[in-house]
Amino acid sequence: QVQLVESGGGSVQAGESLRLSCAASGRTFSSNAMGWFRQVQGKEREFVAVIDWSGSNTDYSDSVKGRFTISRDNARNTVDLQMSSLKSEDTAVYYCAARNAPLYYSATGHPQPDEYSVWGQGTQVTVSS
Repeated sequence: QVQLVESGGGSVQAGESLRLSCAASGRTFSSNAMGWFRQVQGKEREFVAVIDWSGSNTDYSDSVKGRFTISRDNARNTVDLQMSSLKSEDTAVYYCAARNAPLYYSATGHPQPDEYSVWGQGTQVTVSS
């Protein structure tokens, strides 16, 4: 079982950058696909980015593609989300999540929250324009 703790959230102005980190503890971190999701109060949790067990493959939602970069360091048990050119619509609570599988491919489109079994507590990102 993997335990996840996010950090790095905060308040920034539109156009600025933030780097979120997810620290993992427990067993088999390197065998899990890892993802970042976000949620606004009153709305459904949505996919942001995902990375496979090796870090060789990634995928992003259309809304963040070209602005966000997901990466992982299995030796340090960390997964990061570098967020650049932030927009007000990026404001949300961001969650790190682990899938009980090495790959992130989904039968229908991008990864879905219910495909991920372990979640962090979330970290707030607020972007002001």
